[in-house]
Amino acid sequence: MRREDLTAVLEIERQSFPQPWSRAFFEKELATPFARLTSAVDDGPPPRLVGYSCRWRVTDEVHLLNVAVHPDRRGTGLGRELLEAVIAEGRESGARVVFLEVRAGNVSARRLYRHLGFRDIGIRRGYYGPGQDAVVMELRLETRV
Repeated sequence: MRREDLTAVLEIERQSFPQPWSRAFFEKELATPFARLTSAVDDGPPPRLVGYSCRWRVTDEVHLLNVAVHPDRRGTGLGRELLEAVIAEGRESGARVVFLEVRAGNVSARRLYRHLGFRDIGIRRGYYGPGQDAVVMELRLETRV
């Protein structure tokens, strides 16, 4: 992801979350050395940004902070592709675990995460605001010999 992608990213962000990240927040992540932001672009014509992910790599852990897909492309497997790329990158770089938080009521996302091997490990009460809990999930990555 590049700074010039942010207009399209922010549009997807606003359509995806009740409390979207701001431009300043994305700009901060783009400047953070241990943050990795990836965008998915549809070939078009014309080409357009249709999804993205943001994660941190801290020691031997990956923290998935944000992933979203344009509403027109949901249900096409793009979200799965973005997640699989994060997981593969973690494995290749020697990470041992991927963590994420997901809104407790986001049933479709939780189903996808479970299908990819994530498991629930806790609840963060009020994480997204009053009455808006987050489920903390983890995926243990196998070590390659």
